[in-house]
Amino acid sequence: MILERLAVAYTWFLAAHIIFVIFWMAGLFMLPRYLVYHQEALAAGRQDEAALWISREGKLRSIILTPAMIVVWLLGLTLATIGQHWGEGWLHAKLALVLALSAYHGWAVGYARKLARGQAPLKGKTLRMLNEVPALAAALIVVLVVVKP
Repeated sequence: MILERLAVAYTWFLAAHIIFVIFWMAGLFMLPRYLVYHQEALAAGRQDEAALWISREGKLRSIILTPAMIVVWLLGLTLATIGQHWGEGWLHAKLALVLALSAYHGWAVGYARKLARGQAPLKGKTLRMLNEVPALAAALIVVLVVVKP
C-alpha cells in the first residue's frame, strides 16, 4: 500500500530530485572555482581576501552543497525503489558515478579546510583541471538516465 501511494507521487519525487541535483551541481561547479581563487589569494599573500574565501566556501557548503547532496541521495534511492530500477545496469553505473561525485564533494570540502589552514598542496593548474570533474560526471549521468544503455 505504501509503495502504491509513493508510485502516484513518483513524478513529484522525480521533479524534486532533478531540482536538488541542479542545486548540488551548481555547488560542485562553484566550490572548486572558489578554491582556485582562495589558493591564488594565499599565494599572493592577500590574507584578507583569503579570509573572505573561507567564509564564502563555508556558506556554500552549509547552505547549498551538503544539504542538496543529502536530498539528492534520499530522493534518488526513493526513486530507484519506487520505480523498481535496482536490477537495471544503467542505475548501477549511475550510482557509481554519483558515489564518485560524492567523494569529489568530500575531497573539495577537505581541500577547502586545508586552504583555511594555509596549506595549498596542489598546483593551480591541477586544481583548475579538477574543476572539470563534475561536468564530465554530470554528462555521463544524464546519458545513462536518458538513454539507459
